[in-house]
Amino acid sequence: MKIPTIADAGSIALIKRLFRDNGAGLTKSYILIMVLGIGIAATAAVHVWIIKDVINEVFLERRADMLFLLSGVIVVNGLVRGFTLYFSTLTIGRVGNAVVARAQRRMFDHLLNLGVDFYSRTPSSDLVTRISHNAAAARDVLTTVFTSTARDLLTLIALITVMIVQSPLMSLIILVIGPITISGIVALVKRARIVARAQFASLSAVISGMQQTAHGIRVIKAFNMEAAIRERMAASIDQVRLRSDKIVRLRARSSPLMEVFGGLAIGGVVLFAGYQTIYLDMQPGAFLSFLAAMALAFEPARRLGYMQIPLEAGLVGVRLMFELLDTKPTMELNADGPDLSVSSGEIVFEHIHFGYAGETPVFRGLDFTAAGGKTTALVGPSGSGKSTMISLIERFYNLEGGRILIDGQDIATVKLSSLHDQIALVSQSTVLFTDTVRQNIRFGRPDATDAEVEQAARAAMAHDFIMAMENGYETVLSDESAPLSGGQRQRIAIARAILRDAAIILLDEATSSLDSESEHQIQLGLEHLIRGRTTIVIAHRLSTVLGADKIAVLVDGRIVEEGCHDTLLALGKHYARFYRLQFERRDVDRPRGGRTPESVALPAE
Repeated sequence: MKIPTIADAGSIALIKRLFRDNGAGLTKSYILIMVLGIGIAATAAVHVWIIKDVINEVFLERRADMLFLLSGVIVVNGLVRGFTLYFSTLTIGRVGNAVVARAQRRMFDHLLNLGVDFYSRTPSSDLVTRISHNAAAARDVLTTVFTSTARDLLTLIALITVMIVQSPLMSLIILVIGPITISGIVALVKRARIVARAQFASLSAVISGMQQTAHGIRVIKAFNMEAAIRERMAASIDQVRLRSDKIVRLRARSSPLMEVFGGLAIGGVVLFAGYQTIYLDMQPGAFLSFLAAMALAFEPARRLGYMQIPLEAGLVGVRLMFELLDTKPTMELNADGPDLSVSSGEIVFEHIHFGYAGETPVFRGLDFTAAGGKTTALVGPSGSGKSTMISLIERFYNLEGGRILIDGQDIATVKLSSLHDQIALVSQSTVLFTDTVRQNIRFGRPDATDAEVEQAARAAMAHDFIMAMENGYETVLSDESAPLSGGQRQRIAIARAILRDAAIILLDEATSSLDSESEHQIQLGLEHLIRGRTTIVIAHRLSTVLGADKIAVLVDGRIVEEGCHDTLLALGKHYARFYRLQFERRDVDRPRGGRTPESVALPAE
């Protein structure tokens, strides 16, 4: 039997959950909105009810006492209605803003708890759209429900009550035509639900295009890609426009329905009431009161019919928000598990089986050991599994089989946060956050002092260029900081890792895209970082791993060779071939009279 999911939930179920999830702290506001709504409905009923007495008692009977009394009642009723409308609008707006903030916090907190595998299969543009568009959709739905229920529905009920009391027969005309109008609106709502979901997908495509343009602007400029990118973005924007036009068209169709059937209703009432006044000599007060009630009821009735389409469009965003919130983390945090205790830092892969979802398995029974306190290098062709091994040590993904042990402790059973506390990662993709240089380094250990931050920067050979910046350590950076070179960004990342003071160091292609001078500076920083620690290094440039205590060669997810540089070179197999290709190519490419860039090896323990 299929287990019901949020995708199967109907509109009522979504609205109930939306109110339930946002009930904490907002219940008093909900009650206040309903009380104010009752006040708004009551004042609307008083306005139309009093017309009968105004016509009959003042204009027909010419009673002066009733003139002043009824005028005073109308003024007081208007004041009450004005203030209730003001406070109702204010309260609904504040509740809506609180719902947006709460939804964004919940989604962001939940996203942080999801594993790397979720981010691997989910486009960032989709996440950006959900945390912005879906949170706003939740507010729009609640605002629509409150406005429709606390204002329009209660007002409509009050006015219909006046109409029935004043003339039951004329009310019958309205009650016959009303359901016909509603059936037409329901058909439009079903279509709107489909279009709104497609509109969300198109909006994600626009955001994705903007992100790719911002990240790849140098490539776009260098290859004169502006025309192609402009055409792609224009197509995405046109898709959003076309689907928005469909929503507008569906909304517009509700107006003719309401106006046509409203005209029929009013025409029928005028015909019936006129006949009674002319031929049956009835006083016009009740008729005018009924007519006023019907005229005032038409607007909330029209809004109630019209609101179904934007409500369904908003519920598409709410459904997608709940789909995200209902996504279960695949990685067990083990919050109540034991802390990882590291002494030597030995890392052991025991018969590891692993593959990314929907792809060919990367490892089928991998066995590997990185000695504690030593430097182990992983080399091999692209796609052989080197970076995957780093990811598995960090527990970014769950294993399909086997165990990874650190000093004999299965990392799948220890508290995940304690595992990450013992590891410092430096990758080729340096991430800097929108914050100061000091804070970007301090992310390595949030309780570090300013002196410790600067000491780590000196050890990473970063202090001098930081001080040369206009605001020094207080210079604000971002992930795409243009003023910093690749080597400078990398040295800040190394300073962050040094400050962390972790027992295990993971270096994933940390120098792969740098020139020789930058690589030399970073290697000096890495010497401080890896000394006396368990270090696993991934490098395509073999010059950076010549001094490693052990070099492991991966091919197609298997360790095919292990040993030091000299041993592997003497074997004359995979490693020797990689080495020969790199250094013979360097000799061929070297300018006449030039010299081969100096190789800076990782220090051996």
